[in-house]
Amino acid sequence: MLIRCWGSRGSIPVCGRDYIKYGGDTTCIEVRGSKGELIIIDAGTGIRRLGARLVDEGVSAIHILLTHSHWDHLLGFPFFKPLYVDSSKIHVYGYYATQDSVRNIISKTMRPPYFPVRLDDIHAEINFHTTEPEGFHIGSILVKTIPLNHTNRGVGYRLEEEGRSFVFLTDNELNYNHPCGLSYEEYERFSAGADLLFHDAEYTPSDYMPGWGHSIYTDALRLAIRSGVKKFGLFHHNQERKDDEIDSMVADCRRMLEEEGSTLDVFAVATDMEVTL
Repeated sequence: MLIRCWGSRGSIPVCGRDYIKYGGDTTCIEVRGSKGELIIIDAGTGIRRLGARLVDEGVSAIHILLTHSHWDHLLGFPFFKPLYVDSSKIHVYGYYATQDSVRNIISKTMRPPYFPVRLDDIHAEINFHTTEPEGFHIGSILVKTIPLNHTNRGVGYRLEEEGRSFVFLTDNELNYNHPCGLSYEEYERFSAGADLLFHDAEYTPSDYMPGWGHSIYTDALRLAIRSGVKKFGLFHHNQERKDDEIDSMVADCRRMLEEEGSTLDVFAVATDMEVTL
């Protein structure tokens, strides 16, 4: 299983010399299965570049898993080039407990006067699905789900294939109880033993905003340690967080791990980063 990042920024895309190392595009993760399956997690602005690459490669079978319907996770969808290719077969999956249907949520991103092309006018074949708590398969990849502890609800994912696992928990606040959210212990169990965990690390202790749906990076690190994951990536970088500030967060995590004698591999997720499991 190959995991490639096309965007790890939160809230709004950013640009400039202070954001080069980790990138400015919002959430989009590409997963390639061993049998060629293509899964995309979220349609933030990073999906624009990914879409251009998929068209160049001639990829037609595409599965998009949406975590939730906040703008930074949907902004790129209308600019996803495979939508305008007749041969594309796109499956979009959304949370079963959301406040609206997956189709209606997506259609709102492609509606005048905000966008000139309506969802009904696109060329691709597009199918909408509701994720179920018991999980489902996309080819050889088993997709498990868990409700996020976030404002307006959402879903986290665990992808498993051939004994390897990748857990994706962005926009998940570990120390606050939102409607439909779960306990810390349940996220720990969901992440247990994963080869790779990307978890929301929006805040530092000094700028934490309780109830806004995001975690302090040290709380996310604690979850990674207690879950026994092998690699941990800080994700959903604050729109104001500069490269050197993210570097400092990673250095602090590594200091804490050294003090505990932990062998956990920690890093901050950057645009174009690849991890093979």
